[in-house]
Amino acid sequence: MSLEQTEKAFLDYLKEQNAYREAITLIQWDLRTKVPKKGVEQRSEVVGYLSQKLHQMQVSDKIKEFIDELKGKSTNEIIEKSILECEETYEKNRKIPETEFKEYVMLQSKGEAVWQEARDKADFAMFQPYLEKLVEYNKKFASYWGYKENIYDALLHNYEPGVTVKTLDEVFPKVRSSLSELLQKIETSSIRPNTELLHTHFPKKGQKDLSIEILNRMGYDWDAGRLDDTIHPFEITVNLNDVRITTRYDEQDFRMAVFGIIHEAGHALYEQNIDKKLEGTPLASGTSMGIHESQSLFWENFLGRNKIFWESHYDLFKKYAPSHFENVSLTDFYQAVNEVKPSFIRIEADELTYPLHIMVRYELEKALINGEIEVRDLPQLWNEKMEEYLGIKPQSDREGVLQDIHWAGGDFGYFPSYALGYMYAAQFEHKMLETVNIDQVIRSGDFSPIRQWMTNNIHQYGKMKKPLDILNDVTGEGLNPDYLIRYLTTKYQDIYQF
Repeated sequence: MSLEQTEKAFLDYLKEQNAYREAITLIQWDLRTKVPKKGVEQRSEVVGYLSQKLHQMQVSDKIKEFIDELKGKSTNEIIEKSILECEETYEKNRKIPETEFKEYVMLQSKGEAVWQEARDKADFAMFQPYLEKLVEYNKKFASYWGYKENIYDALLHNYEPGVTVKTLDEVFPKVRSSLSELLQKIETSSIRPNTELLHTHFPKKGQKDLSIEILNRMGYDWDAGRLDDTIHPFEITVNLNDVRITTRYDEQDFRMAVFGIIHEAGHALYEQNIDKKLEGTPLASGTSMGIHESQSLFWENFLGRNKIFWESHYDLFKKYAPSHFENVSLTDFYQAVNEVKPSFIRIEADELTYPLHIMVRYELEKALINGEIEVRDLPQLWNEKMEEYLGIKPQSDREGVLQDIHWAGGDFGYFPSYALGYMYAAQFEHKMLETVNIDQVIRSGDFSPIRQWMTNNIHQYGKMKKPLDILNDVTGEGLNPDYLIRYLTTKYQDIYQF
C-alpha cells in the first residue's frame, strides 16, 4: 500500500471512531438533559458498550500499524499530528484492561445519575459508595499510566498537559494570598453593593430572549448549536457543526442563566471556530480544559461583567427585564452584579472568590488520589476548607460537597483547569489590548473583532498546538498569575474605592 493509500485508510479508520464518539456524546447530552429516570440504567449500559468499542479501536493492532507506518513519514501536518495524538491515546488506553474500562464508563453514567438524586436530597451517604469506586479507579488508572513525582500529575495530564502539582503548588498560594488580601480590603470598605435589587421575578422567557440577543452579538452559530435546560450547565461538542450549550434558570436571580449562558457560549465559540480541516481527526477539539476555560471566563467576566458592557447594554437588558429595573440605576446595577461576597456555590461565585473554590477542590482531590484522606471524610473536610478559605461553612451537602458533577463523572484532575483558565484569560486580554480596543468593540455591540482575534490566535488550531505552546506563542511568556491579580485589583479598587 502506498503512503497516500495508507493515509486515506487511516482517515477512514478515524471516521469510524468518530461515529462511535458522536453516538456516545449524544447519549451523554441526553443523560444530562432529557432522559427519564427509569431510562438511566439502560442508557448507561449503551454508553458502556459503545465506549468499549471505541476503546478497542483506540488500542487495536490496526491503529498500531497506522502509527508505525505513518509516524514521521507523512508530509501532511494534520495527519502527522493526528498520528501523534493517536499514539498518546494508544499508549495510555492500552494500559487499562478492557473490562475495567467498560466497568468504569458504566460507573460514570450511573454515578452521575445517583449524584443528581443525592444532591436533590442533600444526602452524601447515597453517593459515597459510587464515589469511592470512582476514586479507586482513578488511582488505579494513574498508576497504570505512570508519573514522575506525584500520582495526581497523571490525572492532571488528561486535562492540562504540561502542568504538574509542582506548578500548581507554586502558583496557587500566590494567587490565594493576593485574593485574601483584596478580600480583607473589600470587607473593610464602606461601599456595600445592594444585591437585593437583583432579586425580583424575571420570567424564564425574558432571560432566554435576552441571552439569545447576547449570543447573537457574540457570534454563536445557531445553525451549528442549540440551547437547552439542565441541572449543571455545560457545553458539549457532537462535532464541529453541532456544538450545544445548556443552562439552569432561576426566575428570582437572572445571573445564574444569563452569565452561565455567556460562559458556556465562550466554550462553544472555541469549538465552532476550530479549522474545519481538522474535522474527523482527534485534533478537532480544544487543546486543553484550561485553554477552554480561558475562553468561557474571558467572555463571562472580562466582557460580561465589564463596566463598559453594562453602560452600552443596560437598555437591551431592560428591554427584556421586568419593570422593576427601570428604577435601578446603572451604577447600582453594575456594583450589584460585581459584588464580592463569599458564597457556597462555585458556579454562583463572584470573580474574586471563584479561584478559592477551585483551590478547595484541588486540595481535596489531590489528597484523595494520594491516599491522604478517605471519601467518607469529604463532607467534613469540605466544610472545614470552605471555612478556612472563604470564611463560610455549608449547612448541607447540597451546598457543600455535592454541588459539582465533576467527581460523579470521574473527572479528577479537572478542577485546576478552571483557575488556570482564569490566569490564561487575563494573559490573553493583556495581549489582545495591544491590537484590539476592547471597550470600543463592546460599545459597538458587534463583538466579532474579539471573536476573530481569539479564532486567529487560539480557536483555529484545535489540538494542533499544546496548551502551553499556545500560551507562549500568543503572549510571549509562560503561566503568569500577575495579570489576573492586576486585573482583579484594578477592577475592585474602582468598585469598592480602597
